[in-house]
Amino acid sequence: MRLYGNSEKMTGMLQKVGMQEDEEISHPLLNRSIETAQKRVEQHHYQSRRRTLEYDDVMNKQREELYGFRNAIIHGEEVRELMFDIVEEVVVDRVAGHINPEFSGEEGMDFSGLALWVNQTFPIGLSEEDLREAGRTGTEQPAEGSLFDGLNEDQYAICGCIIHAVRDIYEIKITTEDPEALGYQERRTILNSIDRLWREHLYEMDALRESVHLRSYGQKDPLVEYKTEARDMFVRLMGMVKEEVCGSMFANASSLESVTNLLRQLDSRASQQMADVFGLDPSIAKTGNFVSEVNAEVTEEEARPRAARSAPRVGRNDPCPCGSGKKYKKCCGR
Repeated sequence: MRLYGNSEKMTGMLQKVGMQEDEEISHPLLNRSIETAQKRVEQHHYQSRRRTLEYDDVMNKQREELYGFRNAIIHGEEVRELMFDIVEEVVVDRVAGHINPEFSGEEGMDFSGLALWVNQTFPIGLSEEDLREAGRTGTEQPAEGSLFDGLNEDQYAICGCIIHAVRDIYEIKITTEDPEALGYQERRTILNSIDRLWREHLYEMDALRESVHLRSYGQKDPLVEYKTEARDMFVRLMGMVKEEVCGSMFANASSLESVTNLLRQLDSRASQQMADVFGLDPSIAKTGNFVSEVNAEVTEEEARPRAARSAPRVGRNDPCPCGSGKKYKKCCGR
């Protein structure tokens, strides 16, 4: 009644009538005032619950989209193709960012930055000149409605050069790995990236939810601000997941032998970059001496004789060997 009812009017009326504190109050005006206050309280709580649901709906939509993507990785049979779809999306975004057709000449054509990113993400041995040559020879337009729609001929050709090189190196990797182990690695690589980055995203969303109400002091609707920033954060999250998946494609192997087999089949530039990923010396790994040296060290360690115990083992409750007459646990065995 104090907050939502006409309390001042009711108090003044009761004082005029001369009502006592312990006297029963009954009047149609009072009943209507209580009913009005109750409706206002219910409306206030309804608006609060509705606001909470609108905030929660933002997270629910993000959760549905991410879990749908995650379930496709878990239950899908063509995980490798999904992985290459991710590669294509990331390559298109990177090429569009480094090679800008709006600038004339060499301005806006960051081939060195693009080549650096390509070889840091995919150790495939592409040089800056390879990318320039691919751009100069591009004559085909991308199909309308495809992932590459919106790129010009040069950008499309550069994307094709990178994607084909990645596929070629990965086909070599497939021949050096156990098929079952490789399939498990592909799923694990994507799922690990999703789970770790999603947890970080949830912490960021909680922080945003706790602080967004302060935007109202700037005459901004906190809910609108929350939806806008949450969308940008989710887009950034998915981009980070895809970037990390691309960077992990060649960074995992089922065994050291499969790595050396892969290095033997690559050219010198790609072999050097791939060896750097695993921290190996490519000259040793390509000859196979690395594996033999590791095996020799293990064999030597296993063959080394172990020191035999010369005296019998002393129990904790046995007399101490020092001759003090005390139990071992009370003397030297402390």
